[in-house]
Amino acid sequence: MTSKKPTGADGDVPAMTGRDGGASAVPAPGASVGQRRPTGGPAVAALEAVRRIIDRVLALLCVVIFAALVVVVAWQVISRQVLGAPASWTEESARYVFVVLALLGAALVFSERGHIAVEIFIKKFPEPVQRGVALVVEATIIFFAVFVMIFGGYEVAMNAWNQNISTMPVSVGQIYLVLPVAGALITFFALCHLVGMFAGTEEPMPEIDENNQGI
Repeated sequence: MTSKKPTGADGDVPAMTGRDGGASAVPAPGASVGQRRPTGGPAVAALEAVRRIIDRVLALLCVVIFAALVVVVAWQVISRQVLGAPASWTEESARYVFVVLALLGAALVFSERGHIAVEIFIKKFPEPVQRGVALVVEATIIFFAVFVMIFGGYEVAMNAWNQNISTMPVSVGQIYLVLPVAGALITFFALCHLVGMFAGTEEPMPEIDENNQGI
């Protein structure tokens, strides 16, 4: 005598119910039960929390700088085309504000691993190879950020420290200090990526949502 499984009105097998009477999720075929991405421990979690705070502050700062750039460029157009008396300070101000925005924005995008990367070839290899390539890339970025942006940028800023800008209350060297600042941020973010990859909390290659891509 064979027993039949109870079926619903549509002939499907009803969902299993838990102790509280609610439907319990049935794992899909091949899916591992209870498998989660490792958290990496409290140290990694604290480092990630610090990185998120820096990201928020840096994003807010970039928004403010971008708004200032828009105001400066708008006033340059108005003063030249409407008032007929172009403001001499707007051209240099817009140029240097754009440089600061580009460097800080590059650091922010690097934190989110949003820079352009060709990954179609690397993703054909197994994950250990991808991890090795990612480690080499992050180490190369740290080398460049430390020796070129931090040390080199500091030397450039010191050499131009007394080079005044006639239309601005700051010197060229003071503006060039954004180079070592951006280098320090990129170094910190690269170290966060390395720690995340070693702890297993971060993928070797960033996951890209093709349905959420802008132009």
